[in-house]
Amino acid sequence: MVKKKNCWEIKNCGRHEGGEHVQDLGICPATTEKRLHGIHEGANAGRACWVVVGTLCKGEVQGSFAQKYKNCEKCEFYQGVRKEEGGKFMLSAVLLNKIRG
Repeated sequence: MVKKKNCWEIKNCGRHEGGEHVQDLGICPATTEKRLHGIHEGANAGRACWVVVGTLCKGEVQGSFAQKYKNCEKCEFYQGVRKEEGGKFMLSAVLLNKIRG
């Protein structure tokens, strides 16, 4: 079975632990959001980054889910996860509930 890639592996943002942009941009919260670990077979929120506050889009830190979701829907990574997961794709409302606990 092929290991599914996380957002930082596809987007090459360099904000993962040991990444080249951690010093200037900080560690991405998607890499450390343990409550979403395993979702869509990703590490932490690596395959559910669109519901995590503080991820990057086009080099800019994004705000809340409500503020960023329109951009995320257009993202090739998001669209790829939706396609790969098919009927197993978890809706954002379900993922947000997992974060809010």
